[in-house]
Amino acid sequence: MAPTYFRREPGIAAPTAGAAPHFIIHRMISSATSSSSITEAKAALRSEAVARRDALPAELRQAAADTIAARPFPLALAPGTIVSGFMPMKSEINPLPLLRSLAQAGATLALPVVSGRGKPLTMRAWQWGEPLNAGVWGIREPKPDAREVDPDILLVPLLAFDRLGFRLGYGGGYYDLTIAGLRARKTVTAIGIALSVQEVAQVPTTPRDARLDLVLTEREVIDLRGS
Repeated sequence: MAPTYFRREPGIAAPTAGAAPHFIIHRMISSATSSSSITEAKAALRSEAVARRDALPAELRQAAADTIAARPFPLALAPGTIVSGFMPMKSEINPLPLLRSLAQAGATLALPVVSGRGKPLTMRAWQWGEPLNAGVWGIREPKPDAREVDPDILLVPLLAFDRLGFRLGYGGGYYDLTIAGLRARKTVTAIGIALSVQEVAQVPTTPRDARLDLVLTEREVIDLRGS
């Protein structure tokens, strides 16, 4: 184990060799407890969020998707702006009406491909109407020969979100890794697309959780960039 160094502050005696391990163990236990409680809180909120979303009638979810697509997009789209979306699964809000609208406005579309557990998503270019393959969990994705791209705008699925810009996903960390990796290379805007009932007072977070810049719901555009 690497040595642990302590800085002596005025009036505070340096810990003895016997005391140091207790200090280290206490910190390790506190960290583990905190991490465990956050994991448990996320799991509980995940179950609640899925149940809340599943309880909404399909026609209401589709009406919400259509409302979001019909509203003016909150960002200027230069020709060729790359927008990555996603293919909805289960009771997720459907981003396809918005993707169609953005493609008609001149955006270049992309969809995510799962590259492996613990890895960022690979974004591949996709033109509206092109056939798709069935990928991990049966999610439709572009074919392997589709061009890899770095999006300028990401439409991000979620189970819950708060007004600080944090989102709750399914727990794999794929979008957190993807957003962090893209932000390290370029300016990118991450936009959650959600039903208004998916908003919560506070999402439990860890340092790896990436913040959203905006959230689009059927009720409003929530700009989180100043949060």
